[in-house]
Amino acid sequence: MILKLLRYTIYFALVVSVFTGLCYGWVVWRAKDDVYQRLEEIPKRRVGLVLGTSKYLFGKVKNQYYHNRIDAAVRLYQAGKVEYFVVSGDNRRHDYNEPKQMKADLIAAGVPAERIQPDYAGFRTLDSVLRMDKVFGHKDYVIISQRFHNQRAVFLARAHGQQPIAFDAADPQSQGTTKVKLREILARVKAVLDIVTNKQAKFYGEPIAFPPPASASETVSVDKSQTGN
Repeated sequence: MILKLLRYTIYFALVVSVFTGLCYGWVVWRAKDDVYQRLEEIPKRRVGLVLGTSKYLFGKVKNQYYHNRIDAAVRLYQAGKVEYFVVSGDNRRHDYNEPKQMKADLIAAGVPAERIQPDYAGFRTLDSVLRMDKVFGHKDYVIISQRFHNQRAVFLARAHGQQPIAFDAADPQSQGTTKVKLREILARVKAVLDIVTNKQAKFYGEPIAFPPPASASETVSVDKSQTGN
């Protein structure tokens, strides 16, 4: 009886391991052509989506993941690669507001306030990418986060008929990167299950027109930058 139970346990662990590996590999494969690390190589897009996280860890320690995402967004803006930003994050408590903090830091770095739109219902990565289409009306945009996060975000967005690309913020040199990577394994399994079950965002609400419609000259400029002509 004990040997039989042990055998079933081993089989179950093997199935889980294989399924987890397939989920992880699927996410990597699906996003392989859409994630950029070099600023000069990424195509221009009108709108960028900055994925939120806490600015501080344990209340007072700077979160390098957060600061590197803000830095990446600023670099894209200064290089003319992105003109507007949606900053999407958690705002489920009155004392915690990721979008508000991200907007403030982008403004401090020189991005005009009118070019930044907070998304206060980005509770999960899935919510953030789905709301870009359903609320803000964008399918073709730049996702800004660390590479592991970008791959998953692109995977989710593409599975829902969007065509985003992503720009990698730098990875921290410390701050529990091993723990984050281990957690990402489970997050990718969850992402696949969300696609299989057609999981939707927690909240959509009314459409928000951001940014304003592009002028004819802006449209021509974007088209030329994307075609290389």
